[in-house]
Amino acid sequence: MVVLAAFFPQFTQNQYYLGVAFQAEMLMCLALGLNIVVGYAGLLDLGFAAFFAIGAYTTGILSTKEHWSILASIAPGVVIAVICALIIGFPTLRLRSDYLAVVTLGFGEIIQTIAINLNQTGGPTGIYAIPAFSIGSIVVNSNAGYYYVFLILVIIFALFSTRLRYSRLGRAWLCIREDEDAAKAMGINISHYKLYAYMFGAVLGSITGSLYAPALTAISPASFGFSESLLIVMAVAIGGLGSVWGVMFGAAVVEIFPEVFRQFAQARLLIFGILLVFLMVMRPRGLFPERAFQGLGARLRSRFFKSIDPAALIVSDGVKTSGPRAEEP
Repeated sequence: MVVLAAFFPQFTQNQYYLGVAFQAEMLMCLALGLNIVVGYAGLLDLGFAAFFAIGAYTTGILSTKEHWSILASIAPGVVIAVICALIIGFPTLRLRSDYLAVVTLGFGEIIQTIAINLNQTGGPTGIYAIPAFSIGSIVVNSNAGYYYVFLILVIIFALFSTRLRYSRLGRAWLCIREDEDAAKAMGINISHYKLYAYMFGAVLGSITGSLYAPALTAISPASFGFSESLLIVMAVAIGGLGSVWGVMFGAAVVEIFPEVFRQFAQARLLIFGILLVFLMVMRPRGLFPERAFQGLGARLRSRFFKSIDPAALIVSDGVKTSGPRAEEP
């Protein structure tokens, strides 16, 4: 899959297709970040686009007004996002039920309102003339270039999420997701581990925003509203909670399907909505649920060993022979 994705710009020079492709990769990065919060720890976050906005606006302000490089502006965005995650998450994550969903929804609206009313953020018009992303003498100024930038970011985030899933921290999150009381009885500090998940999600969201700003060259508050957060939640839910491959595929579906039906103008959103309802009815746990991959390795090993006849291979003194072992002379 990665090899095919790497050669996609070689198959087409259509800038529209390349633009849709890197937008889908951007949504994959955001979905992987939200998957840590929702899929691993089981926390409903309805304002995840706020961290996306923090990274984008931090990069936009520092690169246009302070003339920082895009790479240098990523770290301040991450720091601000983590501080906001601590401020919002520390008092809220101690509570149960849907308090986090309500608070994060309000947090997303607050960030958007601040972006609209502050002069530093450009007000309703936003920030424009953001310089291109560059590494040394390499300057990325095309859709194909940003396609590769976000492809690398998707691979890094996917590997990071996978390793995190099978780490001690990831196993603790899964215990909390399945049964908080049992996790607490096992000695897991519920509030701290929830906060860790929220912070990791904020980091991934902020980094994605920092690289998305130069890709568009202009950002505005309208790009970071509740609708954007809802798209990210839809990508995670459609793909499968906790499944790295699932949320990536779900993000591709959410981004590409409306473009496929663009010829139907306004009716395309209605068609897309009907397809989503049908999909969730038929596959309520998502297209690629997490448990679908858990037993894959065991099934492959069992099939492999079943195809081998134990009597066909007998090792005698380091030599493989078939049939019964020959008698010693």
